Amino acid sequence: MEIELSEEQRLLRDTCREFADRELKPNAKRWDREHQYPAETVKKAFELGLAGVAVPTEWGGAGMDNVAYALAIEEISRGCASVGVTLSVNNSLYCDPVLKYGTDGQKESWLKPFASGEKLGCFGLTEPQAGSDAAEQRTTAVRRGDKYVINGTKNWITNGPVADAIVLFTMTDLRKGTKGITAFVVDTKTPGFLLQKTDEKLGICASPSCTIFFENMEVPAADRLGQEGEGFKIAMSTLDGGRIGIAAQAIGIGMAAFEEAREYAKVRKTFDVPIAQHQAIQFMLADMITELEAARLLTLRAASLKDAGIRHSRESSMAKLYASEAANRVADKAVQIHGGMGYSKELDVERHFRDARITEIYEGTSEIQRLVISNALLK
Repeated sequence: MEIELSEEQRLLRDTCREFADRELKPNAKRWDREHQYPAETVKKAFELGLAGVAVPTEWGGAGMDNVAYALAIEEISRGCASVGVTLSVNNSLYCDPVLKYGTDGQKESWLKPFASGEKLGCFGLTEPQAGSDAAEQRTTAVRRGDKYVINGTKNWITNGPVADAIVLFTMTDLRKGTKGITAFVVDTKTPGFLLQKTDEKLGICASPSCTIFFENMEVPAADRLGQEGEGFKIAMSTLDGGRIGIAAQAIGIGMAAFEEAREYAKVRKTFDVPIAQHQAIQFMLADMITELEAARLLTLRAASLKDAGIRHSRESSMAKLYASEAANRVADKAVQIHGGMGYSKELDVERHFRDARITEIYEGTSEIQRLVISNALLK
């Protein structure tokens, strides 16, 4: 299969690359060190149409496709992985399920402002006792007339501290397991929506996440996304698309680490020659770029299948699995090529090493991806 980029896709990729070089790379180290959410820079990214890349223009988006979206997230993440995941969550985990499962009225209220970049969304599935196993979640929604009363906890909610709304998954029937899960769209200013302190993390430190408590939070039945019991289906189909975004993020992190290692190898000398002339370093660089380009092809294949309306669970999991593990291998080699300087916070390569690690965990661990892939193979 050959993926030939359209002029529009190439233009978006190049625009994002220029934006990353101009706005993100010069500031990413400071944002990471200060754990600072770069709100104004995210707003500038939204002005480029990056809030809802694959959302139709009638609903406030850029009206492009998922291949373009993957290219955009890669380039943004190459500049700053934290901004990359902020955009990925808004696009893949918030806008996508509202677009796919929302009514026209819900899209007017809960999609347009988010796809246009006026507001920011997040996604609430994970709980302290329910990570990979969504059926173990205990956040409940009890119907009372034309409202639901929600109680429970969600954690590791990316964008949570700064989001305007959340796609929230609850149990409306604890006896039914996954068939008892129901989704809602909830304004984060709703009484009973209680944000906790921002998480302190190893990497992506400029991407704020937090735990959220829900205490007798009342949500109108009109804000239920889909029907009761459809939440698990909504969550899993959403994550299929979200994994494309995380694969692209991982590639961007890996490319940033690779480019810095390559440039460092040209100027750092040992035994009177640049280390780039040593075969050991040459082979490391060759392996790094081969893995990243292979990961990109897997990711663009998954994105093209989504654009064609073809089920892509296996392909998205393959892309996410390979890209995330490749990014970690590449970042590790990049630190090694830098030697002692790779361990120093003076250079960006140690940040890429830390940022890459989460890509093997969130939106489905590498182990979950292998389950998805093997289940598809053995059907």
